[in-house]
Amino acid sequence: VQLVESGGGLVQPGGSLRLSCAASGFTFSRYIMTWYRQAPGKERELVARITSFGGSINYADSVKGRFTISRDNAKNTVDLQMNSLKPEDTAMYYCAAAYSSRIPTDAKEYDYWGQGIQVTVSS
Repeated sequence: VQLVESGGGLVQPGGSLRLSCAASGFTFSRYIMTWYRQAPGKERELVARITSFGGSINYADSVKGRFTISRDNAKNTVDLQMNSLKPEDTAMYYCAAAYSSRIPTDAKEYDYWGQGIQVTVSS
């Protein structure tokens, strides 16, 4: 099983980045996919979540209207389009997968995690 994030980096405030997570080794379409982030000294935060066929999408209040999560079950990928980035979006971003028997209520319920990718928003 692998989840591999890509697309991170350094961007100026107001800029955009698109993160992608490529999954392998499990039946992707049966899993809820979520992007989490964790900044230094802060707790891990759910950023965006999408159910197995995209029927339900949820965002953290802090990113609503700026971030968009999407998935392609044919390509086994889940993306996070991040617009109007702010310095407070700076964090390590992680892709996570949970078998979709029910929507997870805690990060501990996720079955698989990527290694994370750094996003830094700074001028």
